[in-house]
Amino acid sequence: MNQRTRVTVAAVVIALLIASLGVQAVVIEREHRVVNDDGRYPGNTLVGVHSYDETGRIVELTPDGEVAWEWSVPESRVFGVEQLDEETVLAAVAVKRLAEDCDEEYLEYEEKDGHCVRNRVVEIDKESGEVVWEYDWYDEFIAWHEVHDVERLENGETAIVDMGNDRAFTVDRDGEITWEWHAEDHLTPGTPFYEEYGGPEREGEHDDWTHMNDIDRLENGNFQLSIRNFDVIIEVDPETDEVVDVVGEPGNHDVLDKQHNPHRIEDQGTMVVADSENGRIVELDVESEERIWRYTGPATDPLQWPRDADRLPNGNTLITDSRNNRVLEVDPDGEIVWQFGDPDGTVIPLAYEADRIGAGEQSDVPPGSELTAVEDEPGAITATIREWEAMAQYVFPTWMHLPQILHVVGIAFGVLWLCAEGVVFGWRRLTGSR
Repeated sequence: MNQRTRVTVAAVVIALLIASLGVQAVVIEREHRVVNDDGRYPGNTLVGVHSYDETGRIVELTPDGEVAWEWSVPESRVFGVEQLDEETVLAAVAVKRLAEDCDEEYLEYEEKDGHCVRNRVVEIDKESGEVVWEYDWYDEFIAWHEVHDVERLENGETAIVDMGNDRAFTVDRDGEITWEWHAEDHLTPGTPFYEEYGGPEREGEHDDWTHMNDIDRLENGNFQLSIRNFDVIIEVDPETDEVVDVVGEPGNHDVLDKQHNPHRIEDQGTMVVADSENGRIVELDVESEERIWRYTGPATDPLQWPRDADRLPNGNTLITDSRNNRVLEVDPDGEIVWQFGDPDGTVIPLAYEADRIGAGEQSDVPPGSELTAVEDEPGAITATIREWEAMAQYVFPTWMHLPQILHVVGIAFGVLWLCAEGVVFGWRRLTGSR
């Protein structure tokens, strides 16, 4: 095949791929997909939106998929959200600040010294959109140093997890810290936890070591903490600061793999967990760690990095399916009875947490032993492909999946091919060869 023929073939292939991709961009379903059946638990749904590009927000969705209320600040990511009453919402918000707006002490990390992060725990008046109470602090950078969860306690104090500093703490209304727990004192080599369970060791000051992402106050007064990078959920006694119970084991991904947002059903001795890296929702017996229920999503559209799961009072389960830009509610038989799917990522891109307003995380809801486990978990190859697809959404539009991404790869290779042919042509002209 001579060079002219090769160039013609490459140009035709590129043109066909571009045309095909353009057609798909027009015809692929990108509108919101809403399922709204009678079996759903009543009420609107509050969603904390992480986002792919610091366009985080809080969105309240009606059963019909309409946006009833929203709140945002520029250059932010939103994580844990909770409606306190009819008037106010509590949220964990990380705001990216440019270097010129940061103190020097937060610009010492050479690899990410172009910005710092302002972590904010905010109480928002829904009618005015104004922040009526706030606790904040600064950290080095937004990746791995965002505040992920917050909970309002019965005594009016607020419990917070600080991922960047590997700590959990509580503050009162005046912003005074009333309790503080540092993972470095309890999860490092030489501690009782490490001697029994092991776990990753901290490599440096800015290492994403624990990735602590959830805090809940249990009925006995202890705090439940999700230590994501250890694959464990621990219970801490705030009187002694000791770790008194552990669910999971570092590195044992048959139980949990980088989980999020456990919901303890204390009446039944179980917890519902978003088992994120395993792409499933599981309910575990706290004592035995036996898996008594799981959900992986529809066979044709499995869960992709779920990061929240709440058991509702009627036995349904509300799930935040982050990389599918989707929030769904499934009934005891695993049927989707409510769903807000956002293929184009215009409303809830990379949703983090969802709460059904008026339900929250109750401790006396039906256990998984009364439910039906559905769908087999995807095989390793399928799971890997889905993972690549999901990660590509940080670069490509969210409606693009593997076929469309392969189109882009083909176009890129075609352009490189043409460039190589141009180099060959130029070299031949320069040297006078044929």
